[in-house]
Amino acid sequence: MSAIRVTERRWRFKGPEMEGVVARWYARLRSSGDQIEEYRRQAAQLTEGLAAGAKVLEVAPGPGYLAIEMARLGKFNVTALDISHTFVQIGSENARKAGVSVDFRQGDAAVMPFDAESFDLIVCQAAFKNFTYPGSALDEMHRVLRVGGTAVIQDMSKDASHAGIELEVSKMHLGRISSFTTKATLESLRRRAYTPLQFDRLVAESAFRTCAVTTEGISLEVRLTRQGGTTHGSGS
Repeated sequence: MSAIRVTERRWRFKGPEMEGVVARWYARLRSSGDQIEEYRRQAAQLTEGLAAGAKVLEVAPGPGYLAIEMARLGKFNVTALDISHTFVQIGSENARKAGVSVDFRQGDAAVMPFDAESFDLIVCQAAFKNFTYPGSALDEMHRVLRVGGTAVIQDMSKDASHAGIELEVSKMHLGRISSFTTKATLESLRRRAYTPLQFDRLVAESAFRTCAVTTEGISLEVRLTRQGGTTHGSGS
C-alpha cells in the first residue's frame, strides 16, 4: 500500500462532505430514469472488450448507480470504494434492491485497502477533481491495477463553458429548483477541475507517466494503462 505523497499541498478544498442529508439528496438527484439509462450505456461502453470474470473497481461511486449497472451485465466482479460512509450504505442498499453483487467499501482513494494488481479495470467518474491528494490517488490506481489493466477517469473539464453547462443540465430533465442548484454546483466545481494540459502534467509525475486525454462538451476523459515494471511511488 503506497504512502500519501507528503509533498502534496492540500490546496483543493472539498466543499460540503457527502454524508447524511447531502449524500441522500445527491442520490435522489441522480436516480431519474434517463440518468440510470445513461449509466447503463456507460457501463457497457466502459467494459467493452473486458474478459468475463474480470475484476472492476469504481473509485468514488457515490450512490453506486454505475457500479450496479456494470454488475448487472453479469460478467464481472465489481468493487466500489468511497470515502463517504453514507454513500457506502446507499450503494449497498441500491445493489441489494437491484439484485446484483457489488462489494462496496469505505476508504480513501489515496490509500486504497486493496492488494497490488487486484483489478483489470478502474473507473472514476466526476470525482477526481475533488481529491485532496490527486497524485497519490493516481499512484494507488497504478498499484492496484494488473499489468495491462486500464484506468478511466471521466470528469468535468476546466475549459467547460457556461453554455455547455446549461446544455448538460438540460439533458438531466430536472425540475426548476434542481436545475438551478445543479448549474450553480457545476459552475463552482469547474473552478477546481483540470484542463487537459494540467492532467498531462499530473500524470507525468505519477507511476503511469503517460495518458490519453480527450474532451467532449463539458467533459474530460483520461485513459491510463499500467505497463510492466516497478511501481513508481509505492511502498511495500
